[in-house]
Amino acid sequence: MKTYRIAPSILSADFARLGDEVRSVIDAGADWIHFDVMDNHYVPNLTIGPTVCEAIRKHAVKADGTKVPIDVHLMVEPVDALAQAFAKAGADMISFHAEASRHVDRTIQLINAEGCKAGLVFNPAASLDVLDWELDKLDHVLVMSVNPGFGGQAFIASALRKIEAIRKRIDASGRDVRLEVDGGIKVDNIRAAADAGCDTFVAGSAIFGAADYRTVIDAMRARLAD
Repeated sequence: MKTYRIAPSILSADFARLGDEVRSVIDAGADWIHFDVMDNHYVPNLTIGPTVCEAIRKHAVKADGTKVPIDVHLMVEPVDALAQAFAKAGADMISFHAEASRHVDRTIQLINAEGCKAGLVFNPAASLDVLDWELDKLDHVLVMSVNPGFGGQAFIASALRKIEAIRKRIDASGRDVRLEVDGGIKVDNIRAAADAGCDTFVAGSAIFGAADYRTVIDAMRARLAD
């Protein structure tokens, strides 16, 4: 049986009380904290940097003291310097877009050398060819089911075909590579993403826009258990 992970995206949290939001969503059952980094260059928006990651690291723990992984998604170009900065700021996993790196293999090595797990991200229309060369070096693959740059967008259904194609490659490799989806994930479509092959689900507005975070996360887990 698959072990599913739910990773609330703090892009949709209340930034005026971010530490409280991180603790609240962990108390509600979050498995990871997803951290979206945008540079107003690779994507048309500007979000948060390494100092914010460092600030929330002490809040990303469960009541029993267990550290909750911080999953950093870099929507930036160039990648390497910020990847190193986020690793030093407390990130556990760092993913990036292949087209934003001049040397994808070198960037993966750099992330690993900093003690972090490395992942590649694919936009809705991006080619998967780079996986032929890099899948054996990855810990996770992230599929964007919206065009990156803004929260609150609607799920692009054709992303399910991309998820299915990546799942086939992962299964054929025999490696334990997590397959993550980000963009428009809600209670009513999380099962479809799981059926296509995902095991990790990023959700922003669906969780942080609700009055009760636990109710939404529990409902997502119930759909995954169907």
